[in-house]
Amino acid sequence: MKGKLPKPSILELNEYDVKQRIIDALTNTCSHAILFSIVTEAKNAVQISQELQLSLSAVYKTLSNLEKLTLVTIEDFEFSNEGKKIKRYRSRIKRASIEIGVNDYEVSLYSVKTN
Repeated sequence: MKGKLPKPSILELNEYDVKQRIIDALTNTCSHAILFSIVTEAKNAVQISQELQLSLSAVYKTLSNLEKLTLVTIEDFEFSNEGKKIKRYRSRIKRASIEIGVNDYEVSLYSVKTN
């Protein structure tokens, strides 16, 4: 058929899947807010939850997804009064852009400069 896009290969599907998941994360309101919250300083999930007024479970779920996509990193750990180890998260990106073309799209991520 004229105008029909060619079927992508397995490797292209895998690349598409990662790009699509990153786009989904960047455009999701909760992910977007969390990434902005931790661009300049590392925070734990409770701090993020309180600051953004989001449920703690939503914050943990979102952070887990962002960590799998390598958009956030665990900067360090702190210990609670009970001795519990608490992760402090920091965004690995400070800016992103999405370019859409005729048959393809590109995601560009700009990293946060560390000291």
